[in-house]
Amino acid sequence: MSKKLLITETILRDAHQSQAATRMRLDEMLPVCETLDKIGYYSMEVWGGATFDSCLRFLNEDPWERLRQLRKALPNTKLQMLLRGQNILGYKHYADDVVEAFVQKSIENGIDIIRIFDALNDTRNMETAIRATKKYGGICEVGLSYTTSPVHTREYFVALAKELEQMGADIICIKDMANLLLPYEAYELVKALKAAVAIPIHLHTHNTCGTGDMTNLMAAQAGVDIVDCALSPLGNGTSNPATEALVATLQGTERDTGLDLALLNEAAVPFRVVAERLKKEGYLNPKVLSINVNALIYQVPGGMLSNLLNQLREAKAEDKYQAVLEEVPRVRADLGYPPLVTPTSQIVGTQAVMNVLFGRYERVTKETKGLLRGEYGRLPAEPNAEIVEKVLGGAERITCRPADLIAPELDRYREEIAEYIEQEEDVLSYALFPQVALNFFKKRKAAKYGVDVAHADKDNPVHPV
Repeated sequence: MSKKLLITETILRDAHQSQAATRMRLDEMLPVCETLDKIGYYSMEVWGGATFDSCLRFLNEDPWERLRQLRKALPNTKLQMLLRGQNILGYKHYADDVVEAFVQKSIENGIDIIRIFDALNDTRNMETAIRATKKYGGICEVGLSYTTSPVHTREYFVALAKELEQMGADIICIKDMANLLLPYEAYELVKALKAAVAIPIHLHTHNTCGTGDMTNLMAAQAGVDIVDCALSPLGNGTSNPATEALVATLQGTERDTGLDLALLNEAAVPFRVVAERLKKEGYLNPKVLSINVNALIYQVPGGMLSNLLNQLREAKAEDKYQAVLEEVPRVRADLGYPPLVTPTSQIVGTQAVMNVLFGRYERVTKETKGLLRGEYGRLPAEPNAEIVEKVLGGAERITCRPADLIAPELDRYREEIAEYIEQEEDVLSYALFPQVALNFFKKRKAAKYGVDVAHADKDNPVHPV
């Protein structure tokens, strides 16, 4: 790739997911697309992550229609999505036929680049999605879920990148979801990866700890090919570093992005209005912009911090917050040092709360049991033997690829919602979020045919994304 630093713009996905509970609507995106399409980004991340769930659950939008509309509105820009490997966009493993069909339909509806990752960096959980992306003509970007631990060394990530290149990755992404990759380590890691693999390196970081801009700059100095940024109205804080700041910093240097600051500012203006709406409606809390060193000390990502606080508030135990923060790294070590990203961040966080409230592993969630048993894949390190014995007893642990134990599911899902199917994509929406999608289908049918959906809301209890 050229010396020019390429930019992936995240304002239509990760930026509002990280700052405002994924509540930006399609009607707020489309009017800005003509300007965004002129800027010359490497790609725009527009889909995946929590957008799919949020569209169906809260915004009464068909996520597939959102993608089709964005594809039409951004004809000159590559569209990118985030996919959790065998978890797709949900919170459990799905059968291979569902993963393949989802990848196929994503590409057919307009996605160019699929960023595939696994919370445990278990390459077996990514192989079906990688193979399907290649099969249907997509660009396969594979993520290294970045974290720090005794096992997550620079050498670990280099070896992982080499394996992923062999598996068919077109791009390697350093996925630093908790802003733990510090600037000088970013320089060394990028250098090591560039020396080890022949494919481009893409850096994804946040600004939770206040170091994201410096991390991007040091990575640029080391030769990283692409970085993620978010336009300033929804940039920084728990979101990605601001696009305009990096573009201005690199102007006139050998890593000049070539992007026009005036055009970026023009695109930012309508998003300021969106940000104001999100603030007024309580989705965008100003606290998301403040620097949070807890992420550096306890490795707790921003979204996980708010979840921990909510759990303690519900238990009327907010005074235990510091004790829970200190318990998180201990639980993580006990469970084999999983990186803290969906779904492992929720599993570790909830178990830490229960340990503080009820005693260590006196109460254990089914997800913690599942993680130790191997239902989510291979843990980065062997978990604490005493905890395994206490939690699992003599139960057998899974050593194969977890999806090998799941029979094909697609035909069953199709039969279950036969009366509601208007497009093949509906089967996939239902596979990922059965109750939420069914409720959406009922509302859609009511709007179209005047069908009674009085029970729709009762059938679909609302949970926060």
